[in-house]
Amino acid sequence: MAENKTKQTKASVEKFIDSVKDKSIRKDCLTLVKLMKDVTKEEPKMWGKSMVGFGNYHYKYESGREGDFFLTGFSPRKQNLTIYIMSGFKNHEALIKKLGNYKTSVSCLYVKSLDDIDINNLKKLVAESVRFMKKLYP
Repeated sequence: MAENKTKQTKASVEKFIDSVKDKSIRKDCLTLVKLMKDVTKEEPKMWGKSMVGFGNYHYKYESGREGDFFLTGFSPRKQNLTIYIMSGFKNHEALIKKLGNYKTSVSCLYVKSLDDIDINNLKKLVAESVRFMKKLYP
């Protein structure tokens, strides 16, 4: 059975964020660290080389595949800031409508800048997603 490639590491979150070249993206990363720490009550951890995650859960699928992943997190990518909403967006339509300028995929929220979205609604979205994931994977 294939193993999950993205795992928690001991790398420094602070050094990773300091290495982000774009000053405004670096500032957004620091804002997300504070927001996600407030919501999860967890310290940030590096997952792989470029993801900052908070908390974790263990999943096991009917296929037998299992692993661990973070409850929420983010990654400063070249084209945008990726925010991981692990519950997906189906159950959060009301908040999503009021969020601002963004794109989504299965569990990724893509924004150019935190200035493009309503940060209070983002915090609510992250909190709802974390609550959902904790119920799904106690």
